[in-house]
Amino acid sequence: MSHPRFFGYGSLVNLATHDFPDARPARIKGWRRVWRHTTLRPAAFLSVEPCDQTELLGVTASVPGGDWVALDAREHAYRRHDVTHQTDPAEMPVSLYAVDPAHENTGPEKGPIFLSYVDVVVQGYLRVFGEEGAKSFFATTRNWDIPILDERAAPVYPRHQRLERHETEFVDEALSRLGCRVVKAEA
Repeated sequence: MSHPRFFGYGSLVNLATHDFPDARPARIKGWRRVWRHTTLRPAAFLSVEPCDQTELLGVTASVPGGDWVALDAREHAYRRHDVTHQTDPAEMPVSLYAVDPAHENTGPEKGPIFLSYVDVVVQGYLRVFGEEGAKSFFATTRNWDIPILDERAAPVYPRHQRLERHETEFVDEALSRLGCRVVKAEA
């Protein structure tokens, strides 16, 4: 029996954050990553938007029996999109999650990106794709001008993971190269 699959481009690339079976590397064309603010969360989080010039690395994994309930709950601030025709390898069917435009925060009050969130995503890319894949994550993601809150000492991101020293150094160096503004959380 063939199960539908999801395409993960952020925290879902970190296989320690879920137990969906048969995860494997994949690519998708026509989308790029972007940090977004919504009315549903106080901090920015990762989404995608259409972009004909971009190809993203990520993973696909099975959704057994097409039971999307658990994944839909995890990704409650997103809307699921059919992207079967855009994935490589081509698998039937494949969906990805993107912020529902109805929830975008266009007001002046906007929160930071949690560093523990960035850590989880980059750790996933390092472990699945190596350093080149993690570099690709940074290069194909927009809105790095949003301040990043360093709350590693007391992570706020619910799926945070413990990073190895070399993973932490990789994240810190990449953010520095991008000129990101990292602000320490108050103790």
